[in-house]
Amino acid sequence: MSLTNAPFFSLSVPRVTSLYALTLLAVTLYWWGRVWREGRAGRVPRAAWWSLPGLLLLLFAPILEQPTFFALGAFLLLLGEFWPRAYRRAPGRPGWWWPLLGGLLGAALLLSVTRSLEAQRPALAVALALLLGSGAGLASGLSWPRRATPSTLPGWPRWVDVTVPEWPDLSLTLTGNGAELRNVSVSALNVSGWSPARTNGWLLVRNTRGEPVRTLAAGEAAWLPIEAHASGVRVWYNVGDDQQEPRLFRADWTPPTQGQSRVLN
Repeated sequence: MSLTNAPFFSLSVPRVTSLYALTLLAVTLYWWGRVWREGRAGRVPRAAWWSLPGLLLLLFAPILEQPTFFALGAFLLLLGEFWPRAYRRAPGRPGWWWPLLGGLLGAALLLSVTRSLEAQRPALAVALALLLGSGAGLASGLSWPRRATPSTLPGWPRWVDVTVPEWPDLSLTLTGNGAELRNVSVSALNVSGWSPARTNGWLLVRNTRGEPVRTLAAGEAAWLPIEAHASGVRVWYNVGDDQQEPRLFRADWTPPTQGQSRVLN
């Protein structure tokens, strides 16, 4: 048997029904739409790229009569959709020229495959992979927000999704006229700003001498001038040089006007 007559290499007698093709098209459009929405939020695909081989496996499962391909393709689609970090924050807008170039190459290859009398499935798989990946890349690049996220301090985004670590990197000790904020982690923390709880404020973190503090080394402390009626604080920061994952420290307590003493929650 010649190589061109092998089951994988021949394009003769495709077994993809119209309903199945429309279903795959709907799944593809959903994936591109998801990439577009994440791009609007400043995130790009990471584990979500597993959806691309998943779609290809779903397409070739009926052609090759391989139910295993269908199961594996569905698994990869679910992995790309529900993985906790399927998308990641990017420091800037991703390039759009490489997806455009890939899309043009994929379209040219697909046109060549459909016109060839000896069309082969590997060429079709490469063409579809280029088109699927280019569509996702264009959706990510073109959906990127035009304006940077507003921030009071350069390089310190506040109005973005933040992470509240399970084990806090900071500790708060209430004093008579404020609170001591201490770095209890093993890494340096770049503090962005803070505000009292239930207050739409944005204040600089300062030391006991009133000087602005941008970085707290491990074990170093700063001072927050908290008023007597305050019931908590919020501190925004990053760990080391990691600008991709802003973190939030929360501390709440019962004000002395509502109880005999302040009680940290």
